[in-house]
Amino acid sequence: MDINQLVRKNVQKLTPYQSARRIGGQGDVWLNANEYPVAPHFELTEQTLNRYPEPQPEQVIKRYAQYAGVQCEQLIVSRGADEAIELLMRAFCEPEQDSILYCPPTYGMYQVSAETLGIKIKTVPTTSDWQLDLQAIAQNLDTVKLIYVCSPNNPTGNLIKPEDIKSLLKLANDRALVVIDEAYIEFTPQSSVVSWLNEYPNLVILRTLSKAFALAGLRCGFAIANKPVIDALQKVIAPYPLATPVADIASQALSKEGIETMRQNVEKLNNQKQTFIEALNKLSIVEKVYPSWSNYLCVKFQEGKDVFKTLWDQGIILRDQSKSTGQTNMIRISIGTQSECEAVITALKAIN
Repeated sequence: MDINQLVRKNVQKLTPYQSARRIGGQGDVWLNANEYPVAPHFELTEQTLNRYPEPQPEQVIKRYAQYAGVQCEQLIVSRGADEAIELLMRAFCEPEQDSILYCPPTYGMYQVSAETLGIKIKTVPTTSDWQLDLQAIAQNLDTVKLIYVCSPNNPTGNLIKPEDIKSLLKLANDRALVVIDEAYIEFTPQSSVVSWLNEYPNLVILRTLSKAFALAGLRCGFAIANKPVIDALQKVIAPYPLATPVADIASQALSKEGIETMRQNVEKLNNQKQTFIEALNKLSIVEKVYPSWSNYLCVKFQEGKDVFKTLWDQGIILRDQSKSTGQTNMIRISIGTQSECEAVITALKAIN
């Protein structure tokens, strides 16, 4: 029996998202997934694992709402921001009828989730400086229910201009939700648009504990929106999205002490990023280090230098972004520890 005959036709054609772990590699320096480079330590409290967890863990919701400056009713917790990306499509898009819109180069899961669910896709590439092309977006809003915008953007690291996000929200009013993916916002907290919720009923914000909170392995994310949006998401989310140990650790990370630790770590990493930028800019092989408001850098290297493979073969695992950005020798480098960043610089110096 050919099992593939039973698979949905759109899934048969689907290319899975190439996550850092799916791509693989063998090395000691992993700077390809935008993880915080040092693991935190939490003690699990006594738990009753024979019981199902809370559908929406109360303490996690309360603490994140307080941290984000929103009401509990404006929040839903999910298995990473990736689940929230898909929940929005399941709640608001009719398969084979409605569309999502996003602006490449950007995070690849918007596309994969839509293709998996049989939802149409519209893409409007960013401008040469990686900003929104509002005129082109305005011409492509037919059938669009969700517009995904990542800021700071992955993989480019730049912020989307706030005035352009406001223009987009007005453009999409009564037509579509505008979903601002703030996975990296802790590295530039003053740039969050969360304070706009009361003004824009079609605004949705995605957050995660995977980056600045150093909990990528926990899989805990959030969607922040006005109550009608959250109510719709509650209808389609799994009954128990967060396992009891996950909720336990997330709650600890969102305590007053946990948030203070995160902010101290962000300060250290931002300082490490600046040191790394200065070292990269001294290398002749580096053509350009793009400005970044995240925990990674997009770096353009000289033509004819196989930087990605050369470092890969040495066990330094980076992320090739040449295809996504349309520029050869464009590599995204996560900010690691001092020793990891120094290892990258040493390896680059050896390339002739």
